[in-house]
Amino acid sequence: MKLVTFILNGEYRLGAHTTSGIVDINEAKKEYPTDLYIPESTMALIESGKEGLHALETFISTLPLHEQSNFLYDELQMKWAPCVPKPKKIICVGLNYRKHAEETNASIPSSPILFNKFHNALAGHRENIEIPNETAELDYEAELAIVIGQRAKHVSKENALQYVFGYTVANDISARDLQMRTGQWLLGKSCDGFAPLGPYLVTADEVGDPNNLSIQTEVNGEMRQNSNTEDMIFYCDEIVSYISKHMTLEPGDIILTGTPEGVVLGLPVEQRVYLQPGDEVKVIIEKLGSLHNVFVKEVIKE
Repeated sequence: MKLVTFILNGEYRLGAHTTSGIVDINEAKKEYPTDLYIPESTMALIESGKEGLHALETFISTLPLHEQSNFLYDELQMKWAPCVPKPKKIICVGLNYRKHAEETNASIPSSPILFNKFHNALAGHRENIEIPNETAELDYEAELAIVIGQRAKHVSKENALQYVFGYTVANDISARDLQMRTGQWLLGKSCDGFAPLGPYLVTADEVGDPNNLSIQTEVNGEMRQNSNTEDMIFYCDEIVSYISKHMTLEPGDIILTGTPEGVVLGLPVEQRVYLQPGDEVKVIIEKLGSLHNVFVKEVIKE
């Protein structure tokens, strides 16, 4: 199932993608009351696990989707929110594609390199993202994002994917000059809007093997990244298991799994053209959809 979070009257709403449009779950429940327990938010649905997801699927199957209704929305008319709007943790893996490590002249890591982003970095599909005035070197990074579905602590690699609710598309936006200012990458990774997610949160059963998905980035229609998650150094099961041995993963936690080759930083210095106001970036991952964002000049409001 493809799930979305959208904004209506200033509130986050849970939606489900169908061939007829996006079903507003709250509105559908008002029009077609049910005895089933149907979570009314994305985070509540994730926490409800397989039972909540099954109830939602059953409920949607009873709706008259062929008819015009107040609970159906056209995707082009929606205001998208981050598909996972309130994660407790956003954990990122650096240098996790072999060819990306090679293009940046970095050594292949022997263990996952971890850093984090915060809630302020979240952004939605089609949301404009401001380029901070403090950077002149803004870069894109297409990434597969794992969304945790169950509390996970000390889980084995063999069982790790059982703790995954689903996957989504992410862009690990990076201000390279800020990132490289010190030995810690945090500043260049966690500015406002630097972690757009979406458009869909796709359940794990629909994705299948996350370690064999095409992943691409287009900037103003030009292909910049074109790879496959099979080039990851540490696969999704290894990443979840590794992190769970050091900290407890909670439902709704997000793990960005690294980016393939093709970023601006990987080019020779004289060929690097970083993101500018007006640029449109699309990150496309097989089975998950296409995440679009336009970059704009930062406006400082005093």
